[in-house]
Amino acid sequence: MIAGARSAPSPSAIYEGFKAQRSELNAQLEGLQNTRQGINNELENMPSTAPQRPGLEARLKDVDTRISAVDQMLAGNAAQIAQAAAVPGAVVQPPERIVQGPPEDVYVLSGLFMVIVLLPLSIALSRRIWRRSAAVVTSIPREIAERLSRMEQAVEATAVEVERIGEGQRFLTRLFTEGEGARAIGSGVPQPLERKQAKSPERLP
Repeated sequence: MIAGARSAPSPSAIYEGFKAQRSELNAQLEGLQNTRQGINNELENMPSTAPQRPGLEARLKDVDTRISAVDQMLAGNAAQIAQAAAVPGAVVQPPERIVQGPPEDVYVLSGLFMVIVLLPLSIALSRRIWRRSAAVVTSIPREIAERLSRMEQAVEATAVEVERIGEGQRFLTRLFTEGEGARAIGSGVPQPLERKQAKSPERLP
């Protein structure tokens, strides 16, 4: 064995190299097709007598030639990839992904269990608690109900008495006000009578 000689590439490396070549040829073909589309658009928008038209037509022919060559290279690459794949050990299967934790079926089954079993149970329990609380609220003892009724009657009677007291106070206030006015008016009436009575004896002979 000659020192420093390189070892031959493995079949898998050759196979991957042909695949990388195919990717590169596909990228070149896509770029050439985009260039050809741009030239066609320019020719369509350009009058037939324009001086730039012959140059664009020549460039279009060159692009067509390159596209044809890339197509031929792709065909040869496809044959090379097929030959490389036929060599044992060229195509390496990717390692299987190791799933950490429980499988996905466990999560699916647990979700179905919660929806089918736990959800109806929770709804039934909540309805039962609500009915029980409503029954507790509505079932008030008779003694408490009678006390509340008596308290309500007493409050109503007190309100009526307070209203009566207020009416009496307003009546007395109005009466006093009107009595003082009557006295003020009547205090000036007897004065002229007294004067007449005082002068009447002087007229006697």
